[in-house]
Amino acid sequence: MSFIEVKDVCHSYNGKDMILKNVDLSVRKGEFLSILGASGSGKTTLLSVMGGIELPTSGQVFVDGEDITACGEKRRAILRRTKLGFVFQFFNLAPYLTVEQNIMVPLFLAGKRKRTMKTPIDELLEFVGLSDKRKSLPGKLSGGEQQRVAIARGLVFRPDIIFLDEPTGNLDSVNSESIMQLLSRINAEFGTTVVQVTHNEKTPITARASSR
Repeated sequence: MSFIEVKDVCHSYNGKDMILKNVDLSVRKGEFLSILGASGSGKTTLLSVMGGIELPTSGQVFVDGEDITACGEKRRAILRRTKLGFVFQFFNLAPYLTVEQNIMVPLFLAGKRKRTMKTPIDELLEFVGLSDKRKSLPGKLSGGEQQRVAIARGLVFRPDIIFLDEPTGNLDSVNSESIMQLLSRINAEFGTTVVQVTHNEKTPITARASSR
């Protein structure tokens, strides 16, 4: 059964240049899906539409059977907090917050307290290999470590699915391999559905994105 269903989705930012055209895509619960496409092919746009950050110009997106293109922004925001996690390409860490504080940002934004985390912060830090960095600022971390913080932040509410935009795009080969292993563990041990977009052809690929 599909956890996410994209049906005949089209998207344009100016009404003329079609970024996405008649996209159909199904993602099964528990799947690890990599979508490959060149820069400018619409990968990030597709990820944003699948995750309810943007609404498509036309078409439908279903998450766990719910049409998120038909519900309001308030409902989509709730889904993004409870079912959907996001990891952005450039980490998007607050430079003045510690590792621990950055991971808990979604809690603060949702008006929640630390005790509401489904995975305790200590366990989450250990899982991503940053227990000894919890009080460090992002500027003191390597690129790979910053990406681990971003991934941990995306897991705060233990979402059913996590979307990643070029998770290894700014990393060297060693850190890239380490991040891919971490994502595989998240998929296997948490049962989290993983959807990433990438231009790296060395990444295991199960789908290719293209602008038509």
